[in-house]
Amino acid sequence: MSTATLNRLRGDFPGLVTAEGKVWHYLDSGATAQKPRSVIDAMSRALGPDYATVHRGVYARSAEMTLAYEAARRRVATFIGGAADELVFTRGATEAINLVAQSWGAATLGPGDRILLSVLEHHSNIVPWQLLQARAGFAIDVCPLTAEGCIDLDAAEAMLTRAHKLVAFAHVSNVLGSVLDAARAARLAHGVGAKLLLDGCQAVPRLPVDVAALGCDFYAFSAHKLYGPTGIGALWARGEILDAMPPWQGGGAMIDRVDFAGTSYAPAPQRFEAGTPAITEAIALAAAIDYVEAIGREAICAHEAALTRRLRDGLRATNRITLFGPEDSAGIVSFAMDGVHPHDLGTILDEENVAIRAGHHCAQPLMAHLGVSATARASFGLYNDESDIAALLRGIERTRRIFG
Repeated sequence: MSTATLNRLRGDFPGLVTAEGKVWHYLDSGATAQKPRSVIDAMSRALGPDYATVHRGVYARSAEMTLAYEAARRRVATFIGGAADELVFTRGATEAINLVAQSWGAATLGPGDRILLSVLEHHSNIVPWQLLQARAGFAIDVCPLTAEGCIDLDAAEAMLTRAHKLVAFAHVSNVLGSVLDAARAARLAHGVGAKLLLDGCQAVPRLPVDVAALGCDFYAFSAHKLYGPTGIGALWARGEILDAMPPWQGGGAMIDRVDFAGTSYAPAPQRFEAGTPAITEAIALAAAIDYVEAIGREAICAHEAALTRRLRDGLRATNRITLFGPEDSAGIVSFAMDGVHPHDLGTILDEENVAIRAGHHCAQPLMAHLGVSATARASFGLYNDESDIAALLRGIERTRRIFG
């Protein structure tokens, strides 16, 4: 992106300045992205002059809000190449994966069955399966990584059997930025009759995603990493799979008819959206997608790839830094500084108005694999530029002087 374009884009994000009006070098978009003014304004309008409930009111504003809410569903579905009736709004990717586990998984998995996860999974793609495993009695296998930090699909191919009913992998690692060959993962899963679930949290903000081309069966992601609000995400599931899944929560909006003798349920996706939905958040998510697509996902991907290469080169030239993950990581760079805990590094960087992530990143099995308790992580957004990298490297040099 040109300097003029970047300056214009940075101006769209009111969160990129400190309370004192200084530039805030925000390098934690992998945790949550800053929000452009258009998203903030869309949510404000939805909360204010446009606000009403959906699906229930017979008055005009409720009907208009219902149209806007369902238009947001279509917008989100189209963004990932799916259909509106295949997309369930959830509180985020965590709830989306729990939904698959507690609905499809509870109805499908039992003793003698197996599922395949990987070493680099976020806890949200581990713990829901362990909770279900305790009740259902299936086995969990763990796919290793390549030397570069990618999910080893050669190993996965050797591990998969007809007993496997599900493969659940991160599309992009939240720690290493490694990108899964999702199409091959789908072929391998389907080759033994298993389904493929992809955790797309880190993929949708920075990669073009088309669920049909990927060949997956479930795709989960959160809005807040996609420049949208917190409290909403989505689960896409192949239509015939979603139609066969039982509801996992009960309440209003997900029913056809309720009687004490028995209840019948609404068709998908409404069957999975019990209670009053996140109306304003859905509308703001659609606005975030409009913003991203106006820039172009290919342009964002190329921009973040260039920043990633620049940062990895800069860190490699710095003494006492260990880099993790592949050279072509997608917008995420994890590293460790010899003799300095990531939390100490993050605290010193904060004094320089540089924000990074420090910790285990909800990926403790991966930390054990890497032989560390925590890493420092810089993750890019579409608004970052080389000044953010320069500020980070200056802060690392100051930390090196402080610690000797």
